This record gives sequence, C-alpha cells and structure tokens, in this order.
Amino acid sequence: MQNDNIVKLIQPGAVSDPLTEILRNGAQALLVQAVEVEVADFLAKHGDLKTGDGHQRVVRQPRVRDREAGADDPERIRFTPAILPPYARRSKSLEMPTPILYLKGVSTGDFEEALAALPGKDAPGLSASTIARLKEVWIDEHERWQKRDLSARRYVYVWADGIHLQARLEDDKRCILVIIGATPEGKKELVGFTDGARESAHDWRELLLGLKRRGLTMAPELAAADGALGFWKALGEVWPSTREQRCWVHKTANVLNKLPKSQQPKAKRALQDIWMAGTRNDAEASFDAFIETYELKYEKAAGCLKKDRGALLAYYGFPAEHWKHLRTSNPIESTFATVRHRTIRSKGCLSNKTALAMVFKLVEGAQKSWRRLDGHNQLPKIVRGVKFTGGLEVAARPEAPQARFAAA
Repeated sequence: MQNDNIVKLIQPGAVSDPLTEILRNGAQALLVQAVEVEVADFLAKHGDLKTGDGHQRVVRQPRVRDREAGADDPERIRFTPAILPPYARRSKSLEMPTPILYLKGVSTGDFEEALAALPGKDAPGLSASTIARLKEVWIDEHERWQKRDLSARRYVYVWADGIHLQARLEDDKRCILVIIGATPEGKKELVGFTDGARESAHDWRELLLGLKRRGLTMAPELAAADGALGFWKALGEVWPSTREQRCWVHKTANVLNKLPKSQQPKAKRALQDIWMAGTRNDAEASFDAFIETYELKYEKAAGCLKKDRGALLAYYGFPAEHWKHLRTSNPIESTFATVRHRTIRSKGCLSNKTALAMVFKLVEGAQKSWRRLDGHNQLPKIVRGVKFTGGLEVAARPEAPQARFAAA
C-alpha cells in the first residue's frame, strides 16, 4: 500500500477550458492588430525620407527595412515594436486583460489601463489613439458581419433568446437579441445578433426581416425559445411555417415560481418526467398526471404548463437524436453563461454600438468550439421533407395499384 500524498499540479499551457483558449486567441489577435497599427505609424513617420535614386527609403517588403543603409550602418533606421519587445514570445499576463478589453472597454482610458498590464504602462504602442483605432476595427468587423450575404445559407433549426448582461448599456432596459442556427451539416452558427427589447415584437421582427432581406429566405423547420411573446409573434409573421418549441428550462422555472417552496422539489421531478420521457405517449401521460396532481390546489402552476402543451412537445416530431438539442435554448444559455461571468459593472455606460462589438468578438470566438449536433446525418432528410413521428422516420407508403392504374 502506498502512502504517497504527492499531487500533480496543472502545468502551464495544460488548461483545457474552452473559454481560456478563446481569450488566449483573442489576445493574440489583438496584439497582431496593435503591431500593425504601430508599423503603419512608423512608416508614416519616415514617409518623407528618400533614397539617393528617389525611392521611398523605409518600406515594408514584407518586413520593415531601410533600403538606403547597409546592415552594419549605424545610421540604419530600424523598427522595434514597443508592444512586443525583441525576443518576447509570451506574456504571463496575456490572458487576464482580454475580458476587460472586450467587455469593460468603456473608454480609451479603460483599454489603455488594461493593456498596460502586458508590456508596461510606458509602452508607446499603447497610446490612446492606437487603442481607439483598434476599437474602431472591432466595431467595423461587427457592422460588416451584420451586412453579410445569407443567400447561400440554410438553417434547419434556430434557437432564440434575449440576453441581459451585467455590462451597463446606455439603456439598462435593452438586451442583446441572439439567434443561433443549425446548418444541414449539423454545425451551429451565430445567425442574428443585435440590441433590442426582449419582449418587443417590433425588435424581433426587425431582426428576422433583416436576415430575410439578406437572403435567408428558407424558413427553419423549428425554432426553440422561451415564452417571450415578442419573438413568437414576430416569427409567425416572418416565418409562419416554422414550428414552435418552448424551452423546458424556462418553462420549468416559470411553473416552479408559482408553487410554494415546499412543493418545488417534487414538482421539478414531475416536470422532468415529462420532457425526459422516451416516447411521446409517456410524455403525454406524465403531462396529464402533473395537471391532475396540481390543478386543484395550484391552478396557476398547472395553467402555466397546460397552455403551451403543443409547443412544449413539438420536438417529438423530429429525430430522437436531436431531442436533447431542441428541448431547450441551451446553445445560447451555455455560451452566454461564460460571457456573463466575464462581464463586470463599469463606472460609466457602454454605448450600444461598443457593447455589441465587444460581446460579438467574444461570441464569434466562442462559436469555434461549439459542438456539432448529434445525429447530424438526419438533418438532410428533414430538409428533403422526410417526416418523423416519435423520433423515428416515417416510411413512405407505397402507391396502391388502383391509384397507379387510375393515373395511367
């Protein structure tokens, strides 16, 4: 018997947290952009210098070099980035400021203060003008993404939600309207991302119509979201053929809120029996049992569940492999749970444009690690119009001989 009490510690670079990888990649991209800005400023500074034959003296081809002076000439003009000193390969504090850069970034002062943790506060590459230009790059990237062509895209399923973050916006009542879609290949993509009011049908309609105008004309087969009436009203107007699936996580919370705490644990298990049932018949039976149990004494709780019966069980009309993806709006909730954790209340308020750009950059990186849907081989069947009942494919009925003869 061994009595060793030696514990192996996590080694540097061994962290497998997906968000840490996103932040690390974001920081690297940020440094590349900062150096590019510094190179541009350096070239502009020496733009009036000419060689003996009249050509530009300091050029970039592809490295910055002085074409007039030799390699050993003491008068040679050299470029050394201030933000990345010579031989610097990694900064121990590289990852920590990134959430602040993307989400706390209320002003250039905040960016400068956060970035100073990398090479030091005296680094000239971290001037206020440089930081402002970098922030404009992120805003431009978000605006270009909002105008991208969607005519070649198709989404079989979509998930929608309105996300409230801790970062303060110009109007605390505003939130971020998010739509994530599943392609016929089973990949999840960020489809819609803008600010608005969660319950506003007008804001949701504007987002959906914007997607449609840019080419997303094929309606999704199913949309999963919570009970926000604004989204469902807009969906019915823009994509009326899309089936509705209410999120079971939100519905469970809504029902439990209408019950006393003493009843909540048992009721929660009863609700799970419904949406975790292996067949629709079992789900229907558990649904009826819940209504029968609680309707007499807790009418509001039973009514909250009862009114959305069809929309809560819509996923049974799709492949069984997809049920766990369709029952909730978890693809959005899981992504933004980490975003919420990384956002902090700042002294001032972020403009809507800046806040959207900062959160967009983080979500854009996060989608690189989104898992593909299980049973993705079933998605092309749905696109072709194959029907599913109870999670199983419905075989097409052979044409009757009489029908064939009549047709002839």
